Amino acid sequence: MKLRQIALAAENLNPYREQLFELLGIDKDYQDPGVAEFGLVNSVMSIGDSFLEIVAPAKENTAVGRSLARRQAQACGYMLLLQVDNFAEFEGQIADMKLRKIWQTERDEVSACHIHPKDIGGAIVSFDEMRPPADWLWGGSNWRNQRATNVTRIIGCQMSSPDPDTLADRWSRTMATPLQQKGQHLTLNFSDGTFIQFFRAAQEELHSITFQCEDPQAQYIKAAEIGICIDEQPRIGVLNLDFIA
Repeated sequence: MKLRQIALAAENLNPYREQLFELLGIDKDYQDPGVAEFGLVNSVMSIGDSFLEIVAPAKENTAVGRSLARRQAQACGYMLLLQVDNFAEFEGQIADMKLRKIWQTERDEVSACHIHPKDIGGAIVSFDEMRPPADWLWGGSNWRNQRATNVTRIIGCQMSSPDPDTLADRWSRTMATPLQQKGQHLTLNFSDGTFIQFFRAAQEELHSITFQCEDPQAQYIKAAEIGICIDEQPRIGVLNLDFIA
């Protein structure tokens, strides 16, 4: 299992798309017509072999719009997409745990499903098997030629909760991945080096994304220059962006 894509939700797509283009060094993205099924528009940005997505409502009464309204936010963390080796095998585990699917697809290129956020906690989680594994259908056909230049990879993310131990245990059991203690945080470490950390805070949510890059300090300076740096950490709406070498 590996973390391949993170999605954030926004009231309006273009302002956040433009900010992230400038910060991360992106010229082109993929706008997936398939998200119209959910009443959305989107932007998918290639970060090495990982992906950052923004989704925004294109009509009234969408799950994204309701999520933003609950948080009284213009933007927030929304979804994690995890790649699995064998979806059919993993689907049995989902059934055993009685997790509710809110969407599923079966195609030549991919088998995938989305799990109800209340069953895992903190975010919608998607489990995806790609065929072949090195591909990523949701990034479009040209994603390898559209990669960010200022960052090289999404390396992990942080989930917050008033009860992080319980949340972390639920994620660990769902993903059949043992928890490890990293500093003060419980962490799920995946085989490709990506991770999910859990920490205590008032709100249960996808709190922040960590990018790998050659010069983290330059990214913080760039964030300040374009006006999205608060307390020395870049923020998109209420979602924190962090950088490590």
